[in-house]
Amino acid sequence: MSDTEEIAAAAARLIVEEGMDWGPAKQRAARDLGLPRSAGLPGNDEVEEAVREHIAIFHADTQPAELRALRELAAQWMGRLAEFRPHLTGAVWRGTATRLSNVHLQLYCDDGKAAEIELLNRGLSFDVAETSGPRGRAADMLVLDVPCPALQERVTLCLTVLDFDDLRGALKPDARGLTERGDLAALQKLLDTSE
Repeated sequence: MSDTEEIAAAAARLIVEEGMDWGPAKQRAARDLGLPRSAGLPGNDEVEEAVREHIAIFHADTQPAELRALRELAAQWMGRLAEFRPHLTGAVWRGTATRLSNVHLQLYCDDGKAAEIELLNRGLSFDVAETSGPRGRAADMLVLDVPCPALQERVTLCLTVLDFDDLRGALKPDARGLTERGDLAALQKLLDTSE
C-alpha cells in the first residue's frame, strides 16, 4: 500500500468514526502514521473512495438509515429556505454521511445578509464562520445546531451564503459524472430511489 493510500484509509477512519473534516483528517492521518511532511496527501477522490470502503466494511448495517435521516433533514431545511435556492453538498449529498456528518447547504442569495435576517426573524440562533467559496473567495457560513428526530440527536447544519451569480455552473458534473451539489428536486430523486 502506498503512502497516499495509507493516509486515505487512515483519514477515512477519522472522518467516519470521529466526524472530522476531510482536510484536517488527511493531515492528522499523515502525522499519526509518522510520515514526513513531504509525503503527498491523497486527493479528495481517493479519500472519498476510502470512506466508501470503510463504511461498506464497518457500517453497512447502520449507515444507510443514518444517511437517509440526514437527507430527509436536509430536504426539510431546503423547503424552509427555498427562497435562497438551497443546494445540498458534501457527504450527505455524495452518500458518504454518517450520524457524525454535518449537513452542508449552499444558499444562493441576491443579498448576502438576507439569509441571516430570515434566520433571526424565525428566532433561530446561529454562529457565523468563514469558509472558502467558489473561485477561492471567502464566504460566510451560518452554523446551526438542529434536532434530527430520526437520529434522536442534534446535528450541525452549515449554510454557506453565496452570491446568486455563483449558481451558474453549480451543477456541472465532475470527471466521474457526479455533481458536487443538488437542489431539492435532485435530492428528492435520491430519497425516492433509496426507498
